[in-house]
Order: sequence, then structure tokens, then C-alpha cells
Amino acid sequence: MPRFYCPAPLPQTGSFDLPPAAAHHAARVLRLRVGDAVQMFDGLGNECHGSIADLTGKRVRLENILTIKADRESPLHTILAQALCSSEKMDWVIQKATELGVTEIQPLDTERSVARLTAERAEKRMAHWQQVAISACEQCGRNVLPVIHPPLDIMVWLQTLGDENCSRFILLPEGAQSLRAQAQPTDKAVLMIGAEGGFSTAESDSAVRCGFTPIRLGARVMRTETAAVAGLTALQMLWGDFV
Repeated sequence: MPRFYCPAPLPQTGSFDLPPAAAHHAARVLRLRVGDAVQMFDGLGNECHGSIADLTGKRVRLENILTIKADRESPLHTILAQALCSSEKMDWVIQKATELGVTEIQPLDTERSVARLTAERAEKRMAHWQQVAISACEQCGRNVLPVIHPPLDIMVWLQTLGDENCSRFILLPEGAQSLRAQAQPTDKAVLMIGAEGGFSTAESDSAVRCGFTPIRLGARVMRTETAAVAGLTALQMLWGDFV
């Protein structure tokens, strides 16, 4: 059943017009027809179903609205602190992290980040990343959008963490510990992933001083986009809903 993101509030009963972007996708891209069933979600955890009653011009009207209770979120609150990488890789990381159930994504400006964003470009990238996450939620069935924070300098971000109660992990090739050996997070799990060239020594040392445990995932060095997916998968396997 096709799924569409519709910002709150969702209808409880009666009829409802799909927002313009969703209506265009339904009518012009998917070429749905009257009588076809669709799902809608608001990104805040709510979902409802309906059927297409009218397709006129740019309007797609739904009827037979039915509210659905569906919790597809992981019990583990995960925060991916991802160093900025090339546009294609960053999109891929956000898409796959969303599918894997990530709760928050914090882009980091690091010494070896290939991408450098001005304030104007950062705003545009934020809007683009949000759409990537929306599309991933439409595909994977999530009803809650992950929070994508504005990019921050890595040193500034480390200071903002303060004494927040969370389990902190940084993936490093020289990391001596495995995730399996760590205590189960009691609140949140934060995973730091470096850019294409990894973290600088100053950055990794600062992270360790801020309470991050250096870990590694096997004996092989992964690309940044692979490391993010592998790390989140490992977290979900150990303490999330991949059981």
C-alpha cells in the first residue's frame, strides 16, 4: 500500500485532501486511481489509512479514513554523530540510518570532512536531508521521522553533550574494545563516525576525554557510509529490536 507523509494533523474520519507534494506523487508518479488504498503518517507517530475517492486536476481526495495504531520504533534511542562526507554518501547514510531506526542524526564538521557548508548551503542541505528521511520512512513503514540536527563543529558539539546520560561510542580503526563487551545503555546510545579520512588525533582524543569509548567492528577498516550502517546495525542487534 503506498505511503505518504502528511504533516499533522491527520484526519480521524471523513474525507481528506492529500498535501500538494503527496498528491502529485500519487497521481503523476505512482498513477494511482479511484478506489486505491493508501496510508498516511505525520512523522510524529500517527498513521491512518484511506481510499482515493477523487482525482481531479492536482487534487487527490481520500475517504473511508481509518486511524491505525502501529509502533514501529526501536526501543533503543540511537544518535548517529556522522562526520560530513560527500553529498551522495551523506544522503545514503541518512536513508539507511532512517531505515535502521535511528532516532537522531547529528552531522559533524570535522577536520577531514570533504564537504564544507556555508550557512546558506547548510540550510538547503538540511531541507534535502529531511526529504531523504521522509522518503525512507515512506518506504520502511516508520511513522516517526528521525530528528536531523543542524551541522556543528565537532569540538563545539562535544562540549554541548556535557554530563548528559548516554552511552558514548566512537568507531576507530585502533579501537580496542567491542560493542558486545559494553554495558547495555540505560537511556541513549551515541555513535560517532568519522569522515572519509577518519578523525584526526585531536578529535578522537577529545572524544575520549568526553567519555567516548573507542570501539571497532571486526578487523577491517570500513568506508564512512559502511561504518555508519554497520555500527547502527550492531547497536540494534545487541540492544534494539533486531532480535
